[in-house]
Amino acid sequence: MDGLSALDERITGCRACPRLVAWREEVARTKRAAFADETYWGRPVPGFGPHDASLLVVGLAPAAHGANRTGRMFTGDRSGDVLYRALYDLGLASRPDAVAADDGLTLHGVRITSPVHCAPPANKPTPGERDTCRPWLVRELELLRPTLRTVVVLGAFGWQAALPAFAEAGWAVPRPRPRFAHGARVDVDGLGLYGCFHVSQRNTFTGRLTPKMLREVIGTAAASAGLSVRSARGEVT
Repeated sequence: MDGLSALDERITGCRACPRLVAWREEVARTKRAAFADETYWGRPVPGFGPHDASLLVVGLAPAAHGANRTGRMFTGDRSGDVLYRALYDLGLASRPDAVAADDGLTLHGVRITSPVHCAPPANKPTPGERDTCRPWLVRELELLRPTLRTVVVLGAFGWQAALPAFAEAGWAVPRPRPRFAHGARVDVDGLGLYGCFHVSQRNTFTGRLTPKMLREVIGTAAASAGLSVRSARGEVT
């Protein structure tokens, strides 16, 4: 078992935050009516994607009836529908949707993770829960460092959580710490850090984040990481 596999296994057994443990397990017991016949994952959700990824996508936390149900990042909810469609359109995912952990989806050069690995009530982890979970992200960054070239952070929460994790993992983070903005690009000790609005329903339903905007940020980051990217016309660059 390599380092990331061992890390992922350790993450799934974490019970460090009592409020998050109680919530994720309660959701897994009560379920949503549409998924009443399914067995929920109900545990911390590890990162997903190749262990030699050159691009990392950082979200916020698993959704209660998405990744907390399926056990895979951004799988089984509408946010994931938007994200995986963009990755597929760019040639970075093998299929345009993510419905279950055994659906055969693979990512090409991209890994997806989050600073909080348990589903939080109202999709809002506390600062204390974020900080308690940080060592997992720090270790994941350390293990990815040999191949990692760019990072796309979805939303201000993820941005604020990622910067200290990069610092703890050994990158020299600029001072003062750069502020989040959609389309922002910051050089972090040779690592390209990109900001993107989160793929939440609030953002995608209102048009604050469109599929084109998402593809542009991820596509730019992927190309900078040396990955072959397919344009909207099907061309590979």
